[in-house]
Amino acid sequence: MKREIPQFQVLFTKQRYCPYALVIPVINEGERILSLLGKIFQSSYHDLLDIIIVDGGSTDGSLEFERLKSLGVHSLLLKTDSGKLSAQLRCAYAYALDAGYEGIITIDGNNKDDPQTLPLFIQKLNEGYDFVQASRFIEGGVAVNTPKSRDLAIRYIHAPLLSFASGFHWTDTTQGYRAYSRKLLADSRVNIFRAVFSGYELLAYLSYIAPKLGFKCIEVPSSRIYPKGQVPTKISSFKGNLELLKVLFTASLGGYNNREN
Repeated sequence: MKREIPQFQVLFTKQRYCPYALVIPVINEGERILSLLGKIFQSSYHDLLDIIIVDGGSTDGSLEFERLKSLGVHSLLLKTDSGKLSAQLRCAYAYALDAGYEGIITIDGNNKDDPQTLPLFIQKLNEGYDFVQASRFIEGGVAVNTPKSRDLAIRYIHAPLLSFASGFHWTDTTQGYRAYSRKLLADSRVNIFRAVFSGYELLAYLSYIAPKLGFKCIEVPSSRIYPKGQVPTKISSFKGNLELLKVLFTASLGGYNNREN
């Protein structure tokens, strides 16, 4: 099976130490990524996970090598090809699978998610789950300052449609805070290494296809906190949300399914 992987550079790396990797996609996150890494480092979670940052082309100077290394970052990848989030993830997932990691956790680099739940993701991967999704909307979850339009769209459009289409009850399907087993990401029926996954398609597709193919899925409670004022997001208010809806309906109708099987 041919893998379509965007071109990327490995700016620095070390020998694999942990069985699981923590992938953090970033682009111009400034102090937010440094604050997130600081929280992970202070909790010593960098001893449980090899942290892999995949940069989409930051120009803000936030990814200075020695600073990242001092905060426990294992590898820094730079995507040099076209594409947005899904292209970054394909780079990082290919790198992590080739390095031999047994599972991958992803968390956004904008410091909205609480990394204190990382051990819970590891626990669920160890228990044999293939897809572990963070949710602010289940018991124990916390949602702070979520924009009202986004809250309503997730609760009443995005999550219900993907739940109906996939056969699994999801509550927080736009969340990038999630974990996958190696078995899921490497499965030829899933085939994540395709150029069609360039923007936000991969998140919706995996939420749809994993339950459909019988992979073991679960949601775990998490905190997602938006700062007051300007919302740190790469999704513009109208055009970006329209694109997300297009991706949602395409995924739910099987439009991203692997046609080779």
